[in-house]
Amino acid sequence: MFCYQCEQAAKGEGCTKIGVCGKQPEVAALQDLLIYALKGLSQVAVEGRKVGVVDRDVDVFTCEATFSTLTNVDFDAERFVKLLDRCVELREGLKAKVKAAGGKTDFGGPSDFKPASTLPELIKQGEGHGIQSDGEPDPDIHALKWTLVFGLKGVAAYADHAHILGKESDEVYAFIHEGLAATLRTDLGLNDWVGLVLKCGEINLKVMELLDAANTETYGHPVPTKVPLGAKKGKAILVSGHDLKDMEEILKQTEGKGISVYTHGEMLPTHAYPGLKKYPHFYGHFGTAWQNQIKEFAQFPGAILMTTNCIQKPQESYKDNIFTTGLVGWPGVRHIADKDFTPVIQKALEMPGFPEDSNGRAVMCGFGHNAVMSVADKVIDAVKSGAIRHFFLVAGCDGAKPGRNYYTEFVEKAPKDTVVLTLACGKFRFFDKDLGDIGGIPRLLDVGQCNDAYSAIQIAVALSKAFNVGVNDLPLSMILSWYEQKAVAILLTLFYLGIKNIRLGPSLPAFITPNVLDVLVKNFNIMPISTADEDLKAILG
Repeated sequence: MFCYQCEQAAKGEGCTKIGVCGKQPEVAALQDLLIYALKGLSQVAVEGRKVGVVDRDVDVFTCEATFSTLTNVDFDAERFVKLLDRCVELREGLKAKVKAAGGKTDFGGPSDFKPASTLPELIKQGEGHGIQSDGEPDPDIHALKWTLVFGLKGVAAYADHAHILGKESDEVYAFIHEGLAATLRTDLGLNDWVGLVLKCGEINLKVMELLDAANTETYGHPVPTKVPLGAKKGKAILVSGHDLKDMEEILKQTEGKGISVYTHGEMLPTHAYPGLKKYPHFYGHFGTAWQNQIKEFAQFPGAILMTTNCIQKPQESYKDNIFTTGLVGWPGVRHIADKDFTPVIQKALEMPGFPEDSNGRAVMCGFGHNAVMSVADKVIDAVKSGAIRHFFLVAGCDGAKPGRNYYTEFVEKAPKDTVVLTLACGKFRFFDKDLGDIGGIPRLLDVGQCNDAYSAIQIAVALSKAFNVGVNDLPLSMILSWYEQKAVAILLTLFYLGIKNIRLGPSLPAFITPNVLDVLVKNFNIMPISTADEDLKAILG
């Protein structure tokens, strides 16, 4: 195997024996094979659009299957076998429609791929279609091709979230197919690939806007909300991941059953949605970021549901208590495919639950773009008066690699006349810090999930309009952490928007070559994080 799609790639180069994430080489091979097959399906889909043939089942499947290969989503080999079979079935059906409409269908390569009949043979097929087997001789073009693929994985994830809540875009679907098919081309130069990568950022902005609309139209705009970090006596269910619809279903199905529902990781911001917080048994937050789940899940006295992604190898101490749903999978863990969470509820009722109330601390969330801009006048006045000197967006993914304490230190050392905006699971390095306020404006504003990056962009754009300057001229600095492919897509969006002077850490992507990095530095002045003291001094003087 060879995989370098996430920040924890072994030795900063790539995982070759087993994924640091826990991915086995067999699953890595099947994921590589699925991406290869999706490229062939995408070739036919691109041709189909040229002759007026669009298949919604193909569009939706492409997003789901691509999302399944994102880091920490699906580790179950058997499910990839089914995805490969479905990919070929859809491709052949689409070919027939395209051919009938006068389109081309004889592309060769992955568009004619036939999956082997046994799992060992499928794995062997996959071993021939990995990252190092694509035949691209130019290392910089190779890097940009895979940057595009990884960005598309993030786009597909956001598109899948939006689709679940009834929001779709043919423009998004079309580009996912265009991008995957383009990686098979040999006639594009370096500038063409840079253009495609930036186009991926543009499309990701559209799909994040779509997801924002899906979330807020379904559940209302988030409102500032205090969330208990303690526990309530009684039976309990813990929900992790990102999916709002799954959270709603759990809340509906547990009504009147004497079960309190808690969030873990990126589900914390769901407490701020009016459509979800109305449930009285939606109680509090338990634990921190995804990489701490092995310790934290072992301590939770109830059932656990993983939605969307961020799963780690379940330990024996809680393997019987954890369930997956949606695209998440781990071999041997019970999967809820039909959204009937009765098994999860039954397990929660069997377990001891919390023996007593624990009145712990609380944290605030719910500072999305609607909430922040509702007090825009107050914010603008504070900036003009000098009460607020600077804004920091300290945001992104958390992870286990050393060096991430930088973000805690940065927030702790940020001067008292500065405001910290944050989103995604990177905030768990400092989410419970009491930074106080400036004239009633909290100094720490939790914008939401990584899925809510659109909110942070909207806040920046609104401030730039209010001060009649470009975003790069605002008293705003972006201090970002990355881990997986949704973060790659967001970073490409920031490049598309022309955002400069981003500090990125804890390390730079292994798939970026020195020449590609040089282009990013020259055009966007992207830079690695150094130390909190040095970076604060460089930014504030």
